[in-house]
Amino acid sequence: MSDSQFIIKPRWIIPMDGKKTTLEQHVVIVDAGVIQAVVPKNEIPEWAIDWETIDCSQHALLPGLINLHAHSSMNLLKGYADDYALMPWLNDHIWPAERQWVSKPFVHDGSLLAGAEMLSGGITTFNDMYFFPQATIEAVKRLGMRAHIGLVIMEFPTNYANNANEYIRLGTEVRDQFKSDAGISFSFAPHAPYTVSDQTFEQISTLAEQLNMGIHTHLHETRAEIQQSLDEFGVRPIERLKALGILGPSTVCAHGVHLEPAELEMLATQGTHIAHCPCSNLKLASGIAPVAAALRAGLNVGLGTDGAASNNRLDLWQEMRTAALLAKVADDNAESVPAYTALEMATINGAQALGLQDKIGSIEPGKQADLIAVRLDDLNSLPCYDPISHLVYVAGREQVTHTWVDGQLRYQRTEEGQAVFADIDTEELRSIALQWQLKIQSSQS
Repeated sequence: MSDSQFIIKPRWIIPMDGKKTTLEQHVVIVDAGVIQAVVPKNEIPEWAIDWETIDCSQHALLPGLINLHAHSSMNLLKGYADDYALMPWLNDHIWPAERQWVSKPFVHDGSLLAGAEMLSGGITTFNDMYFFPQATIEAVKRLGMRAHIGLVIMEFPTNYANNANEYIRLGTEVRDQFKSDAGISFSFAPHAPYTVSDQTFEQISTLAEQLNMGIHTHLHETRAEIQQSLDEFGVRPIERLKALGILGPSTVCAHGVHLEPAELEMLATQGTHIAHCPCSNLKLASGIAPVAAALRAGLNVGLGTDGAASNNRLDLWQEMRTAALLAKVADDNAESVPAYTALEMATINGAQALGLQDKIGSIEPGKQADLIAVRLDDLNSLPCYDPISHLVYVAGREQVTHTWVDGQLRYQRTEEGQAVFADIDTEELRSIALQWQLKIQSSQS
């Protein structure tokens, strides 16, 4: 699954070039993990004529999807505590479970399961935020995908660290160890305004500038969070973060559900990015983010799944469709967030938010060959008048048949429907999941 020189021949190419382009009768030529050319199929250069050809004649080819907000290892708590609002969910269920179970093996195994789920659904890059980041990196490297690792920081003790300074020290040590790895990048991840002090935020702002790192945090996810900030600090969380130097062009704010028009304008002026997580926001009854207004204000909005404990799927196809439909209702305008915009949110917008837009997020010569093929000839996808529309409103993750990262085929769904990963067997993944399920269930009885 690793030939370095090959040509992909799809029915359609959706390059995500900002021009709403759909290419037919074209091919993508890949060498050593890099896209060399996108040309009509009858104009393949002589130097590539004899290269291996991959037939995707019933497929749309598009850039790998980018999950802009995830807590990957929480896959092991998928379905553990459903149907609660955010703060009861955290305080009464998730944080107690994490105190009991979170460890390097938990994070490694949960990240392995999450990464496999994401790869099988066409996600090639994810922006993570969790404890024991080295364990996540080890899982990511085994799967061969790309990850932006958020080095989580809080004030209170967990199984990972005892205080904010220790979180920062442990995180920067991991960053120093893996900073030269081409598939791994880093940001500081202060968890949220309600778990991080002013002093720590100021320290993070300084360190991020010194180390040329981004920042990844939760912001305005619930009304309760905003009221708590008003009661404690006299300002809304976004005002506090601005004053502390947290907002800027290298900052990704997850959720942004409850943002006022003036706050959207301010974030756009700052160049801050939003990771919209519609399914998690709906499941936790956190609210509906003003995405159409954010886009009109000039904000860069990407899509995230959040963790599987609050979603419960790491499925950007579901997020794209939900984001587009919710925006239309919230904005009272059927033209809000059309299909192409939803695809941008899942691809190039996420790349831009992570500072990786020159490397991934679109199909262009010189970029890394992070690519996915989506089959659109099954009965449920016919007829197909517009592949862009179908990718958002019809297709599901089960229609992803090929996932390449750096030109390496990391996942393939066979004609018989079998999931095949490049470097791990599905039975090993199944065994890992069932072992953890048995451990956690037995502790509850």
